[in-house]
Amino acid sequence: LGSLGAMLLLLPGAILAEKSPSRKWLVVLSGGGISRLMLLGFAVLPFFLSGESAVMAAIAMKVIMDAFSNLSMPAWTSLTADIVPLAWRGRYFGTRNMFMGIANMLVTFIAGQMIVHAATPLEGYQKVYLLALVLGISSTVFFASIRETQSSHVASQKGLEVYKPRVLLQGLKRDPNFVAFCISQMVWNFSVNIAGPFFSVYQVEVLNSTPAIIGIQSIIASVSGLPAQRLFGTLNDRWGPRKVLLLTGFLIPFMPFVWLLVRSPWHPTPINIWAGFMWAGYSLASFNFLLSISTQETRARYSALYQIAVTLSLAAGSAFGGFLVQHVGYPAIFISSGIGRFLSVFLVWRFVKSAQESPDAALPVLDQPEITTSVKEAETYQNGHEDI
Repeated sequence: LGSLGAMLLLLPGAILAEKSPSRKWLVVLSGGGISRLMLLGFAVLPFFLSGESAVMAAIAMKVIMDAFSNLSMPAWTSLTADIVPLAWRGRYFGTRNMFMGIANMLVTFIAGQMIVHAATPLEGYQKVYLLALVLGISSTVFFASIRETQSSHVASQKGLEVYKPRVLLQGLKRDPNFVAFCISQMVWNFSVNIAGPFFSVYQVEVLNSTPAIIGIQSIIASVSGLPAQRLFGTLNDRWGPRKVLLLTGFLIPFMPFVWLLVRSPWHPTPINIWAGFMWAGYSLASFNFLLSISTQETRARYSALYQIAVTLSLAAGSAFGGFLVQHVGYPAIFISSGIGRFLSVFLVWRFVKSAQESPDAALPVLDQPEITTSVKEAETYQNGHEDI
């Protein structure tokens, strides 16, 4: 349901980003407003509902939370690209991701302690949701203080015309570099999710790992990614995101094959160190590359289309991986995932050009020489820990 909501609202989010006179307030009201208010709903839900009805209400609130978060994503991406100068993007997003990683580990520990030491687990979870709400509102207040100059964004007057399937297809035909990048990333994410959802299952079913060991492995990967953010952020600015994408993309596919040699719960430790480090660079480079090959006019649109492509490929990869595990076994998903990742890197190397190499590369805005218009997840667009 969350993936379906994302696909349904990403393009409307791009339309709103192009039509709205203020992308900042679009983000504040949707992702920073309605989405975060659902946290309050989780906190007070046990006072009003219980049992199956409470579960259904929680699912509905989670879908609403994800939907409005995705509605604001194209506006956030477009606004961020205008705010952060091209020459600083690698270091900026690298530093940003590093502090986000530190905050994530710290607040996860705090939340765990709150739940453990509460009178009841239910009370502990309610306190955690209230804490998340307070922190989320604080973040929204700071985001609302960003100065969005009128010169950085002019609302599109084209309306819904550019989003008609025929016009959208024509626009994509004129930008084969973006299409090639999307295809390569669809292959990548499909391949990643062939094995991604099943690494933890493999640790439990085959390696007899305990939840504590799996948690420690997750922390190891997170910590490994922190220094990588600074390193790859600098390399991104010096080399360009395409070279960082190729470097990390070539080194990541070896990891699924190494899982074939794992025999004990602690054997994945070096894999997770390598995964945390390399995934930090890959996620950073893929986001910056999308920014670099899109223009101010197309950025919101491209962000939405890219996310839709990624969402579909991730879902398909999970389904295919589940089929392989059930009918062939774990070695099949490790091998298939590794081969698919190598194929994706080949597609990037052969068909995807950097902004400087592409004839359709974005040109700088003439009245803003310091800010070019050259993108969970990653978040990250990806979360960077698919190998865990």
